[in-house]
Amino acid sequence: MLRIEKQSDGCVKRLLLSGRIQPDRIACIRSAMNGGCAGKILDLSEVTLVDVTAVRFLISCEDEGIELAQCPPYVRAWIVRERAEGADPEPWNGS
Repeated sequence: MLRIEKQSDGCVKRLLLSGRIQPDRIACIRSAMNGGCAGKILDLSEVTLVDVTAVRFLISCEDEGIELAQCPPYVRAWIVRERAEGADPEPWNGS
């Protein structure tokens, strides 16, 4: 289960994600990030579980300039490994 809490201060949108990031929830995260805010932050401090699809999604977020705040060490290590292996992040257009 994934809970998404939205916070915005006008120019920065912050999403606090709690729980498991599963492939079927990625479109919901993308939708919650949409809006006029220039800065976007995904706060991963309460994320408990990810899979390879979620890691590739997070890579694509970083590539788009979205900050991954308080990323758990195991997730950061996995992101580094995926980048080193040259994995192409899948396009996340909400489809």
